[in-house]
Amino acid sequence: MDLQLKGLKAIVTGGTKGIGLAIARTLAREGVDVAICARDAAAVEAAVVDLKGLSGGRALGASIDVADGAALKAWVASVGTQWDGLDIVVANVSALAIGNDIESWRKEFETDLLGTVNLVDAALSFLESSKAGSIVAISSVSGREIDFAAGPYGTFKAALVHYVQGLAYQLAPRGIRANTVSPGNVYFEGGVWDWIEHNNPTLYAEALALNPTGRMANPQEIANAVVFVASPAASFVSGTNLVVDGALTRGVQL
Repeated sequence: MDLQLKGLKAIVTGGTKGIGLAIARTLAREGVDVAICARDAAAVEAAVVDLKGLSGGRALGASIDVADGAALKAWVASVGTQWDGLDIVVANVSALAIGNDIESWRKEFETDLLGTVNLVDAALSFLESSKAGSIVAISSVSGREIDFAAGPYGTFKAALVHYVQGLAYQLAPRGIRANTVSPGNVYFEGGVWDWIEHNNPTLYAEALALNPTGRMANPQEIANAVVFVASPAASFVSGTNLVVDGALTRGVQL
């Protein structure tokens, strides 16, 4: 299937590892110009070199903490201006805060929710000028079910779905689509489940046993879903929360 992505311009936050890097690399392989940000400047630099090698096209990166709304907005505006437009934005960064302390609530609010709101606000004028304007936010199955991440993480992942579905309705007349993708457990070296496997093997075994596939997803499996939803091939998909969890969750999504 031709995803009709060649020549489009995308921003992916948190694009140096895991799901974010897999999304950025998949977009690049499809001929998309990709700009990424993350806090680690060295990791950003390495990822940009990688992306340029995959596509032969343009790739940009910056060391940005998405919780810094002013810095994020300024960077998005600079990318959109430099590239004379944006077509796709993917809000991928999460604070991954599962504690019930006030600091965890603050981090989730500022990173997951406001980081997405500020990304969308900064990109909106560019997306309005695109013929393929698309917003994708990475939520989680923890936003649908009460699990060990209930609390700030699950609450704000659920809030993302509500926010983005509202965007889909509000922005449809302006030709902009908005969707969320909710992964189940995703394993990659250096990721949260890698850490849990080695530091809390009981929790890891319990989580693994819940999935009837007998395994966790890899980042590429999530990226494939995100890139499809973001692409013009999904031109009538908007306001959807696409669950990619290997049948982990049992609730019926109506």
